[in-house]
Amino acid sequence: MSRLPYLCLAGPTASGKTAAALAIAAAWRADSSQRPVEIVSVDSALVYRGMDIGTAKPSAEERALVPHHLIDIIEPSEAWSAARFVADAERLIAEITGRGNLPLLVGGTMLYFKALFEGLDAMPAADREVRAALAAKLERDGLHALYRELQRVDPITAARLKPADQQRIQRALEVFRVSGQPLSSFHTEKAALVHAPLISLEPDDRAWLHQRIEARFHLMIEQGLVDEVRTLGERGDLDADMPSMRCVGYRQTWEALVEGDLSDLPERGVAATRQLAKRQMTWLRGMPQRHRIACDAPDATTQAVALAATLVEALPRA
Repeated sequence: MSRLPYLCLAGPTASGKTAAALAIAAAWRADSSQRPVEIVSVDSALVYRGMDIGTAKPSAEERALVPHHLIDIIEPSEAWSAARFVADAERLIAEITGRGNLPLLVGGTMLYFKALFEGLDAMPAADREVRAALAAKLERDGLHALYRELQRVDPITAARLKPADQQRIQRALEVFRVSGQPLSSFHTEKAALVHAPLISLEPDDRAWLHQRIEARFHLMIEQGLVDEVRTLGERGDLDADMPSMRCVGYRQTWEALVEGDLSDLPERGVAATRQLAKRQMTWLRGMPQRHRIACDAPDATTQAVALAATLVEALPRA
């Protein structure tokens, strides 16, 4: 885990992270006493090429203003993981600080922030054959059967999961079938090893965020989200179970295209995105180094720039 200085900016989807990050970078460019900023994306969807609209990917013009990293680096058919993110982020932090610049880690994939701060347990990699066998059992016997199996082989993990949490139940069973050990045996208690300062954009009024999420999803549809997903489906090397196609917005659009009914896509996409935002804010509340800014305040971006300056001043020089 990196001991080099870096700053983090996080928040739920549609909270204004890109605008705040660009404002911080612009303020640093205008101040000769500050180190130039380079942005490292902390987002499990922005890594995929060809997935631009549904990820609200920074535009080419925005990326031209400040160097961005970990965007458009793999195909949607490829696997990406928290472990791979940490390895790349560590390398980039070292390279950026080596150039005399400031790494600004920006995104909403809270698992990646947690992995960078605390380290990772060495769990077995995904196994497509085992995953397919579990999917077949799910379709044949139902989720309750999978949950009962998990209660038998890993009661500790089963106790902390909801019986309806299909994705985590399947992953826990996959770990057991691949390794012969329960998922709970891979988790160890450890204190946070890296306390990089983190600016957290969170709304005082959830309705404000919900309205932005709804407006943005409707805009994505107007910009061509359905055609983007249709094009991805026509590649022939993707399916609905791949991590790239499970991204919020893409999953709902893929399902709607398969069903041949787009009428309720906006409603389904907005609901899924709101659930994502709720999970993101829950993660953020558990991060001890978090410095909260109300993203629905009229001067939120100005506050973010000022707070970033204060936090960077306290960082050690590389």
